Amino acid sequence: MANDKKTQNLDQVIVRFSGDSGDGMQLAGNIFSTISATVGNDICTFPDYPADIRAPQGVLTGVSGFQVHIGADKVLTPGDKCDILVAMNPAALKTQHKYCKPTGAIIIDSDSFTEKDLLKAEFKTDNPIQELGITCEVVPCPITSMCQETLKDSGLDNKSIVRCKNMLALGLVCWLFDRDLSLAENMLRTKFAKKPEIAEANIKVLHAGYDMGHNTHASISHTYSIESNGEKAKGKYMDINGNKATAYGLIAAAEKAGMRLFLGSYPITPATDILHELAKHKSLGVVTMQAEDEIAGCASAVGAAYAGALACTSTSGPGICLKSEAINLAVITELPLVIIDVQRGGPSTGLPTKSEQTDLLQALYGRNGESPIPVIAANSPTNCFDAAYNACKIAVEHMTPVILLTDAFIANGSAAWKLPNIADYPAIVPPYVTPDMREGWSPYKRNPENDVRYWAVPGTEGFTHRIGGLEKSAATGAISNDPENHHSMVAKRADKVAKIANYIPQLQVEGDADADLLIVGFGGTYGHLCEAMQAMNKSGKRVALAHFNYINPLPSNTAEVFAKYKKIVVAEQNMGQFAAYLRTKFEGIELMQYNEVKGQPFAVANLVEAFTKILED
Repeated sequence: MANDKKTQNLDQVIVRFSGDSGDGMQLAGNIFSTISATVGNDICTFPDYPADIRAPQGVLTGVSGFQVHIGADKVLTPGDKCDILVAMNPAALKTQHKYCKPTGAIIIDSDSFTEKDLLKAEFKTDNPIQELGITCEVVPCPITSMCQETLKDSGLDNKSIVRCKNMLALGLVCWLFDRDLSLAENMLRTKFAKKPEIAEANIKVLHAGYDMGHNTHASISHTYSIESNGEKAKGKYMDINGNKATAYGLIAAAEKAGMRLFLGSYPITPATDILHELAKHKSLGVVTMQAEDEIAGCASAVGAAYAGALACTSTSGPGICLKSEAINLAVITELPLVIIDVQRGGPSTGLPTKSEQTDLLQALYGRNGESPIPVIAANSPTNCFDAAYNACKIAVEHMTPVILLTDAFIANGSAAWKLPNIADYPAIVPPYVTPDMREGWSPYKRNPENDVRYWAVPGTEGFTHRIGGLEKSAATGAISNDPENHHSMVAKRADKVAKIANYIPQLQVEGDADADLLIVGFGGTYGHLCEAMQAMNKSGKRVALAHFNYINPLPSNTAEVFAKYKKIVVAEQNMGQFAAYLRTKFEGIELMQYNEVKGQPFAVANLVEAFTKILED
């Protein structure tokens, strides 16, 4: 075949890399998505990996996947199914082929389909393609042997050589989509800066994969190009995941408030990367502490808040359970504290690398006593920055702990993010005491407009005080068992949280202004629900979407919005927690539900089917 290639222009494409956990699929996917973001494409990624630290090679439970959706226009989801699937072994083919479109293509490493490999993947015949009933195009490539041939004179041992095969697959995919390898080269040299020989070996293999596609066309007749539409706002962009965006949002808020940022945390999947990222930024005054357990992580943050820091703690669902007592200490002392809950599959250890929205009621009510806490939810990887910033603003300005809900899908997933101008963000003004308050001051003297107590950071001259977990007198700050005082303090703490509704944005509705169906969601399901709404509107159905970032308190116009629609469906990745909560807030409201608890993102096609049925019924 001649080397002249035909290039077909596409508006969007979905690629999925899959293989053993040790095959480097996450790295290959990250590099490919970053290259695509750098050239101006919009992206949305979905890392899908097992909980096993390292399952036996070639078995079904050890398959790791990374899906990236690349588009010329705005991309909201990683896509239901992929156009190109890379399957590095039979186990990957067996578990991942269902994610490939019938019109797509599957690239396999033909070297890994030996009798032994097929047996590990529990195939019953020596023809896995036929056994699985695969009808789409399958492109066999000798990825492992090509990698070994390319690096035969490198001086590396065979194990190190074979580890580079993910870059050969990446090179082939880069050829297929006309990607510039120089960006990948820079990323590899940065990643392996301390091992330059490994970096150069990977780069050599990367080029070998690209050349293999160029010289043989890899049995595929076209290459593809996804051009940017040029409508993106000008500025600097980066490929960012939700955990990193969360960390950056916390840093930005601390800078804006003029406070030191403190994170007390205990490692837990999938939240640990927030601790890792913040630990890199000591030059910005960030203080991090890896505690011995979840309780200590939160308690240290409460102590830092008392000392005047912008205090945070990060965890997932099991950690929220353990932190509840220390969170309640922040409730009764009325100290600013941001608790980040990166939700994962539960209960107990559950599905630690998968995503759910099952911590909502725990965030709202999972503490003893009357302990209202503001709860907000990020809706995308890039929105994690704004959500973290706003959580800090609420915590500091209203002297309260705030729970920020993200989830494994948006925390690990990434998107192209325009670096913001912090000057454009609202000020964060701590309610510090002023010298004129000294006379007759008590630690629970409040601003009458929002019921927020004034903050005397320890060491502020003339404002010596003591706070703690026992109820205090509103008048003096001394320990009080008076029943009327306790009732008043409980009511004031609740009123303070309720009044935050006056400081948050109104609920916005997207889609058809005269819709017959309103879709309601919160958090990381936004992209999928929005795509479903858009698809239904294009087909002539009248659908709108109200997606919540602020959950407690709800936006003040929520009841007004709901009253406009005859049919409302609440879609969430749990068994109906948000729907149940909304029913407690709006008496007589009729809500239908769409619920999945699969540890996987929604599929847009399933949403469209379900919502269409609701409309027709």
